[in-house]
Amino acid sequence: MRWTRRRILQAAPGLVAARRPLAAQGAMAGDVSDGRALIWSRADRPSRMSVRWRQAGGAWTEVLGPHCLETTDFTGRLDISGWAPGADVEYEVIFKDLGFGGADSEPARGRFRAAPISARPVRFFWSGDTCGQGWGIDTARGGMKIYETMRALQPDFFLHSGDTIYADNPILPEVKLEDGTIWKNIVTEEKSKVAETLAEFRGAYKYNFLDDNVRRFHAEVPQVWQWDDHEVTNNYSASLDLSRDKKYTEKSAALLAARGQRAFLEYAPIRYHSVESERVYRKIAYGPLLDLFVIDMRSYRGPNTANKQRTEDGETDFLGAPQLGWLLDGLRTSQAKWKVIAADMPIGLQIPDTGGKWEAAANGDHSEPLGRELEIARLLRGIRDAGVQNTVWLTADVHYTAAHFYDPSKAAFPEFAPFWEFVSGPLHSGSFGPAKLDNTFGPQVVYQKYRAHQKPGIGPAAGLQFFGEVSISAEGEMTVKLRDAAGDILFEKRLP
Repeated sequence: MRWTRRRILQAAPGLVAARRPLAAQGAMAGDVSDGRALIWSRADRPSRMSVRWRQAGGAWTEVLGPHCLETTDFTGRLDISGWAPGADVEYEVIFKDLGFGGADSEPARGRFRAAPISARPVRFFWSGDTCGQGWGIDTARGGMKIYETMRALQPDFFLHSGDTIYADNPILPEVKLEDGTIWKNIVTEEKSKVAETLAEFRGAYKYNFLDDNVRRFHAEVPQVWQWDDHEVTNNYSASLDLSRDKKYTEKSAALLAARGQRAFLEYAPIRYHSVESERVYRKIAYGPLLDLFVIDMRSYRGPNTANKQRTEDGETDFLGAPQLGWLLDGLRTSQAKWKVIAADMPIGLQIPDTGGKWEAAANGDHSEPLGRELEIARLLRGIRDAGVQNTVWLTADVHYTAAHFYDPSKAAFPEFAPFWEFVSGPLHSGSFGPAKLDNTFGPQVVYQKYRAHQKPGIGPAAGLQFFGEVSISAEGEMTVKLRDAAGDILFEKRLP
């Protein structure tokens, strides 16, 4: 066929459309704090990212962003600022094709509510654990419906408490349920096996973005993400031995961790501590009522051991000395009414690893602090001695929901001020029964929700998916609610 000028003009709309980059994963705002917001999106080819934003009814401001190339799997992020405190902000992400004669993408749109400087009410959700135990996206069952439940309730932001993906849990086409029906997963090549290559880790994130509920939620609710073990592989630490694990051809846990952490840093809507840093612990200042301390219990730990050492050394590290010092200093100097510590693991629940080792801080000894508990004891004593008021711990990890009160009068180690820890999850994974308590720090179960005698890892169809809600009134009273996947309130606690 001879390409005349007329034929070229007739074909032009289709050619332009073919050249347009696609933002198939949508867009997210992350780490909204102190007049700033981090905007994240991803193109499908080499592109230049730009962001247009405006306050409701105002003029648009456009900010040119980074080149999004193969080195970051075409993901991009851009810090924006300039709105009034507490304003409702809408934004558009546009990618310009870097190829010859490239065109602009269709905009990926989102919105967020900016952090306040006055004592206005604050309300946010938290949970963890997405697409674990082989439970993926069944479109006939509505996909990951809990994300739509949370979106409809419109919190100020959402805290994802870790296990944002399950890189070690393949997604298979079908799973037979207890009632005899079939759960039918969307399946992709990268998610059909454990993640070992960087492309496979990236593919695990792209899998979650296939869900319409997830993309809508991300577009309307700002995100705060942290990581745990399943961003890499179950219970990984320096002691992990994969030599006999037939699922893995790559036997180096350190190399898997490097690839998994790189993929997380590309796909998470977080503000980098520095260009070269893989640090994810940080403080999100959200007005005079709330400072959110997002901690990292994975990256700086020593190897998983029997956890019974009587003196602190490299093997007893859980947060690590630099992070522990940062957290204590931040709590001491915080002027916010409430100091919320976002942890990727609970403090007083026994979480075993294989071979007589322990995965979290607790060791089942019910005695004075030993092993990793030594570091937790030092932290809790430091909070008490500094007179820090109004600390609350939020976590996920254990795949059920609970409220724990840590009571020094009932603890083997009583040198701390009483506090609450709230647990919620999973978002869209298998659910499990309750973990045993360790009495070192005196945790008391005030509430927990699970199904007795359930099959371990039972899927979302059973309804045992959970998220938590924190609301702080303008007068400074906190209310914590534990909710199920339908949004129904299971438990409520007011903290004056």
